[in-house]
Amino acid sequence: MSTPGGARAGTRTPPRAVDGTARALDERFGTTGFARKALKKAFPDQWSFLVGEIAMYSFVIILLTGVYLTLFFKPSMHEVVYNGSYTKLRGVEMSEAYASALKISFDVRGGLLVRQIHHWATLIFMGAILVHLLRNFFSGAFRKPRELNWLIGIVMFMLVMLNGLFGYSLPDDLLSGTGLRILEGVTASIPLVGSYAVMFLFGGEYPGTDIIPRLYIIHVLLIPGLLAALIPLHAIVLTWRQTHTQFPGKGSSNTTVRGYPFFPVFIAKTTSLFLWVMGVTTLLAAFVQINPIWLFGPYDPGAISSGSQPDWYMGWLEGALRIMPAWEINAWGHTVAMSVVVPALVVPGLLFTGLAVYPFLERWVTGDHQIHHLLDRPRDVPARTGIGMGGVVFYGTLWLAGGNDVLADRFDVPLFWTTWFFRGAIILGPVLAYAVAYRLCVGLQRRDLALAHHGLETGIIRRSPGGGYSEVERPLPDEAIAAITDSRPAPAVDLDVPPPVGGVESPRGRTVAGRVRAALNRRFRADLAVVPERSSDTRSEEREAVSAGARKEISARRGDG
Repeated sequence: MSTPGGARAGTRTPPRAVDGTARALDERFGTTGFARKALKKAFPDQWSFLVGEIAMYSFVIILLTGVYLTLFFKPSMHEVVYNGSYTKLRGVEMSEAYASALKISFDVRGGLLVRQIHHWATLIFMGAILVHLLRNFFSGAFRKPRELNWLIGIVMFMLVMLNGLFGYSLPDDLLSGTGLRILEGVTASIPLVGSYAVMFLFGGEYPGTDIIPRLYIIHVLLIPGLLAALIPLHAIVLTWRQTHTQFPGKGSSNTTVRGYPFFPVFIAKTTSLFLWVMGVTTLLAAFVQINPIWLFGPYDPGAISSGSQPDWYMGWLEGALRIMPAWEINAWGHTVAMSVVVPALVVPGLLFTGLAVYPFLERWVTGDHQIHHLLDRPRDVPARTGIGMGGVVFYGTLWLAGGNDVLADRFDVPLFWTTWFFRGAIILGPVLAYAVAYRLCVGLQRRDLALAHHGLETGIIRRSPGGGYSEVERPLPDEAIAAITDSRPAPAVDLDVPPPVGGVESPRGRTVAGRVRAALNRRFRADLAVVPERSSDTRSEEREAVSAGARKEISARRGDG
């Protein structure tokens, strides 16, 4: 039996409007083929891959709440007298920006909740970006063919950090004004052009009349526009065009992906994750107060609040400024304040430049030009892990140094002591972190080799007929040991300088750069993980027999057999 349309009875045909729209899109953009392929794309089931999605969903929340806030915020430094709901500031002269921020907090329905959601989402966004960056670094996800994606991520990290700084400067309260004062000092310290840059940025002598409107345009238009273009490119376009990365394990290789399809499994997981991110952010905004601008009061260039601290992601710059010695260079009638130039310009420049060039530097050292879809476990590449931990300690030390006055007050020690402690820690800390992380990686590798060759300790001691004692070991299943024993692309090749042949030196050792590269290559390859050979079938049967005996002994002890 057929329906009037010619289809079989019991089958469903799409509505004519839907079918026509789908056909029109496919004829113009080829969407059917892409959609069919996209729905089948496999996504590995590993928790660390969700950190990037947390960042993306936080950005969505920031955009939604930011649009709401722009409807009520007035980015003006024009002076007004406050006459709103907050009685403690009535009659106080302040800028329109601060007055409108107070109005959002106390007079707009849901305004304070949305403000706090916006602020908390920004902090979560920055935290997720940082953790996502660290995961990509320690696992080697920046290697070919993902160097461009790594660079885009570094650019987004810088843009988000700047936008956060500009965002919490907009309310023009005493705390945000203190941050702007630091920005003015950093800008003024730029050699030759610093004073001109300050006049241009602030629209005259500090604090000027134009800084808030200019920061507002950058905060709501310029940087969000750049991020709106870079995030899809980073998270969707390049990711969908490339094979998804995955950690080594059973069924995973450099050419195959073990995971679940995008539809319906992954789409269900990522939707629930978005709801969780939205729910957690809303709960934080509802029950945990953040940035109470009404307690700080309007900005006064002649006042500063005690214990002023920036948001956590800017704390490392604050710490660099606090522990830098008061060095100056005076030459030809000009003074260069090294105490500001080095921490505010040189340190960030070195940090972000180092992050950007590291993939290419590692490739030069390792000679590795292979395509990598299979990630490294951090323990498998001790040199990279040590470098990463050195960077983490460097960042963390500067971040802690940003609160040296708070630490001195809480622990009742002189501020002089905390300052000099952090000056020493910023030099010795990364070196010590490298050494400790390196040794931990080597120790974990040896443990993996022991598990592969001998199995897992059971705690059962057996005595042989000859009087010797040995511990019963249980062999691990292939699923559990695959991350250790499965083959994978080597992270480095041998670039050592070969010995001279007939008195002629190898081309690799004729230049300083070649000898340095060979030395770094030896250091990088020194303790790379070795993939152990699988045990023979006979050995496996023997271990299974021992394991069976151990199980019987355990059952007998329990009284089960």
